[in-house]
Amino acid sequence: MKIGIFDSGLGGLVILRSIVAHMPQYPYHYFGDTKNLPYGVKCQEEIYRLTLAGIDYLFKHNCALIIIACNTASAEALRRIQQQYLPIHYPERRVLGVIIPTIEEIRDSERVGLLATEATIASQTFNKELAKINPKIKLFEQAASQLVPFIEDNNKSKIKQLLPNFINPLLENNIQSLILGCTHFPFIRKEIKELCDPEVKVISQTEIIPAKLQEYLRHHNEIEKLLDHTSVIQCEVTMITKHIQSLAKAWFPESGALRLVSL
Repeated sequence: MKIGIFDSGLGGLVILRSIVAHMPQYPYHYFGDTKNLPYGVKCQEEIYRLTLAGIDYLFKHNCALIIIACNTASAEALRRIQQQYLPIHYPERRVLGVIIPTIEEIRDSERVGLLATEATIASQTFNKELAKINPKIKLFEQAASQLVPFIEDNNKSKIKQLLPNFINPLLENNIQSLILGCTHFPFIRKEIKELCDPEVKVISQTEIIPAKLQEYLRHHNEIEKLLDHTSVIQCEVTMITKHIQSLAKAWFPESGALRLVSL
């Protein structure tokens, strides 16, 4: 069986690339819902419906464990899938998100910034989970969905022009850590760090998730023993354009040719 990676687009390829670098011994199946991106501006019910369709597809294609790489889908759909869908349809399999592992990295900070999509912020998931770990943490949020298309176009000049509008309001709150709460934002981590004071810790999920997944599999042998040990990577999307193909090649060259599927 395989490890599945679900994302609303191609940003999750960067997390997949990082996971494969740490754990090349497993087979991986990436599913990007490129036809319906971006999720960050959709309502909660639509996000849940689309995420569930992708999760169901990956389970039907022999995935034992699925990582929802999309922060918006993790915020709006993960808990409901874990509580309502899994126990009925796939009780022996697991779906994990990226938000709680990220929060665990900043448990000792007192003032934290979050750069994310509108839907992720509206869900209040980061606030709720932070309160469980350390209720003393103050979270300062900034929606920045407008950056996503410029990141995908690699429009450095536009990013440089717009980025201070999103980062400076967070820095004004004397944050100690800054969470990059969207899979696209690690691509501009360097530009973000240049705007921050050196003591501000910039948290990228590409650095966190592989180690957390390794730890999870060490502690959940019942899932690890279901996985095959063959280095195979399969990448599927719901819409293919030349732009999507070029992004996939740039972000994860090892992904090979994208395969088009419909749900």
